[in-house]
Amino acid sequence: MSELISEIKRLAEQNFKEVRSIRHHLHANPELSFEEHETAEFIESKLKEWGISGFERIGNTGITFLLEGRQNGKTVALRADMDALPIQEANDVPYKSKNSGVMHACGHDVHTSSLLGAVKILNDIRDRFSGTVKVIFQPGEERVPGGASILIKEGILENPKPDKILGQHVMPLIPAGKVGFRPGKYMASADEIHLTIKGKGGHAAAPESLIDPVTVTSQIIVALQQIVSRNANPKIPSVLSFGKVVADGATNVIPDEVKVEGTFRTLDEKWRMEAHQKIANLSEGIARSMGAQCDVDIKKGYPYLVNDPNYTISNIKAAKEYLGEENVLDLDLWMAGEDFAFYSHHVDACFYRLGTRNEKKGIVSGVHTPTFDVDEEALKIGMGLMSWLAVNELNTT
Repeated sequence: MSELISEIKRLAEQNFKEVRSIRHHLHANPELSFEEHETAEFIESKLKEWGISGFERIGNTGITFLLEGRQNGKTVALRADMDALPIQEANDVPYKSKNSGVMHACGHDVHTSSLLGAVKILNDIRDRFSGTVKVIFQPGEERVPGGASILIKEGILENPKPDKILGQHVMPLIPAGKVGFRPGKYMASADEIHLTIKGKGGHAAAPESLIDPVTVTSQIIVALQQIVSRNANPKIPSVLSFGKVVADGATNVIPDEVKVEGTFRTLDEKWRMEAHQKIANLSEGIARSMGAQCDVDIKKGYPYLVNDPNYTISNIKAAKEYLGEENVLDLDLWMAGEDFAFYSHHVDACFYRLGTRNEKKGIVSGVHTPTFDVDEEALKIGMGLMSWLAVNELNTT
């Protein structure tokens, strides 16, 4: 195995400049969720250039194909997301986004370029592994209902059904050169909460003639915190946060309605559904008791993400063989959402973190910020480790 690791590392080093240029192109030409038309065409052009055929579209802008090894065996799927975010980039770099208001601020350009690099490596060493690698370039991770759910409905997990699925995501909290894993439950479900509180507006100097939706809203927001503090099992992580409140009145004008938007996140599907009902009941009840009305719209997002314990432990061992024990970290729970979670409820999955931080280079910004960037040395691990994890699993009987 050490000889194969050395070969993969050599190929990752050899392909680095090209993969870095791929990342620059993707970063400079970002596209929003489900609009990744030029991104898909670019990926297809690279595959053709490398002599890889048999790829096909799925989910409109998604791409999938198979890389067959030397003989029949297991199937391991490798997935990368392709979409960008509606953020105006503030970085002053040669590969800065050319599309105003759109930016690869969550590292999906790194994921896509790393998977392309892994494809090139795996294509070169087909005679060194058994079985099949199923490659998935996925659209729309950043927007509900999530590209993963759409691709699953369109059959991405069939013909052949993967035995395992692997995904990676940049982590600017982890230094470049290191990666992180967590067996079991890792990331939270993510649902959108939309409330519309309707009352009777008018002059703020005559509150006795009004039904003040602003006051009603304040009561609802405070009371809803009891959903987590007094209703959730303390052993189940839960978050209920509200980030947008729109009461379009004035200093002396009470509006007719107030709109509120927030998120609910947890790591248990049964409690998730119970919490939705409690949020609706409490919001509607408080509004009714104060003479107002509350319309509740809860948009179900992604489920919680679970890393298959046995598969993840196996990958931790393999990652330590590839990078050294000191470069493989244990991750804590993370209450963000990720649509890779959909795959994890159908196939044994492992979703791990790729370190991209470099304080000496000033690369410290978090994802979803206008100054997010990565230490591109991480691309070597991005393509190399994913290749090794796939081959290691396929060659394990």
